[in-house]
Amino acid sequence: MHLTDLNWPAVQALSKDTPIVFPAAALEQHGRHMPLFTDSMLLGEIIRRVSERMGDRVLFAPLMWLGNSDHHLDFPGTLSAPPRTYLDLLGGLLENFIQHGFRRLVILNGHGGNDVPGKQAVFEVRQKHRERDDLLLLFATYWLLGGKPNQLDATIQQQQMGHACEWETSMILRIAPHLVGDLKQVQPVEFGTAFSPAARGWITRERTVPGHIGDPRHATAEKGEKLFGVFTEDAVGLLEQVIAWDGKSWM
Repeated sequence: MHLTDLNWPAVQALSKDTPIVFPAAALEQHGRHMPLFTDSMLLGEIIRRVSERMGDRVLFAPLMWLGNSDHHLDFPGTLSAPPRTYLDLLGGLLENFIQHGFRRLVILNGHGGNDVPGKQAVFEVRQKHRERDDLLLLFATYWLLGGKPNQLDATIQQQQMGHACEWETSMILRIAPHLVGDLKQVQPVEFGTAFSPAARGWITRERTVPGHIGDPRHATAEKGEKLFGVFTEDAVGLLEQVIAWDGKSWM
């Protein structure tokens, strides 16, 4: 069920325990072989598949294509909302639907740079409504929901999400192969560990010259379909948990 298809009386008539999903992605550089809209295209496809599975039990807001991508601004074409601006934007979306009376709100993320401001937005809104034990606010990134694609298919070499990498390139090959450049011209860029387990503040050009991180040369459309399958199942599983929540427990 999509917010864009409804009128306001239809929204008003919904159960206030209906999960509301805010998809959050980005428009930013994805190396020399991938389109700028990669993150939004991939999350949009996952939302399409999940919405078909969930039917009228979940309401999906339109995909937010503008993300926090300041770290990619050295690469032309990238559009970014600065971290504080983005945090306030996400917090505002949550506040809108709290005002409308809804209690189960989920930001489903498709861009790594949204992770910190997204979690902070959820944290800040929860503190503002700290008397509301019936309020469930979640931030979730689709590739961090537990699925292990490389365990499902041993030909998938990466064990984690990179950037314009084997995983993302495979998924774009599945839905829009005409937008993928010549992978024979691409060289791998190692993930690196830097100062792990500390978290370093970084910008993308410190880690990669061409813009990608990982090894896109191993990408195939067949792997892309399997990746979409894993990530769709993970998102459906999360939303089933949201629906099943008893309205008060920590869970």
